[in-house]
Amino acid sequence: MQFILSCFLLLPLLIVFTLESLLKLFIPKKRKSVTGEIVLITGAGHGIGRLTAYEFAKLKSKLVLWDINKHGIEETAAECRRLGAKAHAFVVDCSNREDIYNSAKKVKAEIGDVSILINNAGVVYTSDLFATQDPEIEKTFEVNIFAHFWTTKAFLPAMMKCNHGHIVTVASAAGYVGIPFLMAYCLGPPLEPEEVVDKLMNGILTDQKMIFVPYSIKILTMLERISPDRFLTVVKRKFNIKFDANIGYKIKGQ
Repeated sequence: MQFILSCFLLLPLLIVFTLESLLKLFIPKKRKSVTGEIVLITGAGHGIGRLTAYEFAKLKSKLVLWDINKHGIEETAAECRRLGAKAHAFVVDCSNREDIYNSAKKVKAEIGDVSILINNAGVVYTSDLFATQDPEIEKTFEVNIFAHFWTTKAFLPAMMKCNHGHIVTVASAAGYVGIPFLMAYCLGPPLEPEEVVDKLMNGILTDQKMIFVPYSIKILTMLERISPDRFLTVVKRKFNIKFDANIGYKIKGQ
């Protein structure tokens, strides 16, 4: 009875906050300045990480770029410098906890406290359960999950101390939707990196809690929570995704 009464007392707040959220949909969100912020991006040697670095470089942030690929990370850093930003490249294996911690200490000592952390590094293997090798599954968790804990433990204390910071997790919709032959990771249809980065940057600069690309994923997750299982089965069959084993990205115009 006490629980029901407590819920009833919260109802006015639910109504007020719902109306507030609806109102905010029609009010343009102010974009914050990131000039001079120390931004660390993992997996910045290619793809989304590289393009995100370019966007922060245009906004005059100070870039700290991590990737296991030395050639790729140096290329990204060079372009960021050409765009007028300070950029520091580090070769880091995000599957290795000690490498992350040691590199984090080096960043703090040589550059300063990171104020924006973007956990973007990820690996993907295209195979079903039985064809996926055990080391591949372990590597997926080490890079795509565990690394987020180690980087956050390394950089969050300084953010808390000065009450200023932003942590971004770039992930697939694996927590919501499973895709055939991507058992260890899961992705939807291949997306244009430019589209993803555009939505990502807008989410960061307007302090959005969570963004979905494409937005239809958010709608599908909401439907999944309220729809009967048999209806979901029909929907999944109708929108069945055929996945090509070729994983990669391209920049428009190339």
